[in-house]
Amino acid sequence: MTLALLFAALLAVACVVAVALPFLREPEPESDSLDELDDRERRRLELLEARDRALAALKELEFDHRTGTISDEDYRTLIGPLRREAATSLQDLERDGATLATRPEKGRPTGERTS
Repeated sequence: MTLALLFAALLAVACVVAVALPFLREPEPESDSLDELDDRERRRLELLEARDRALAALKELEFDHRTGTISDEDYRTLIGPLRREAATSLQDLERDGATLATRPEKGRPTGERTS
């Protein structure tokens, strides 16, 4: 009976070690160097940043108006240009995404998209 308990304990420890081992190992990176962005990736990043800035400005204006920091007249003056800026950046981003979908990347078959 004692031998069976000892065997079961050893088996349990072995199972725990086998399951935990992948989590305890430090992953080896393929490379420590960062890849330089190409023109297409840089353009997409600029468009994403413009979209985020425009939407953040709209959100902040809405918050300021609701809390009473900005008057109704100032709100009406500022909301139009901010909405146009947000719409323009969203359209540019969508147009750029459509261009990426129709233009194949080097070494990548048509129809595959990167995310």
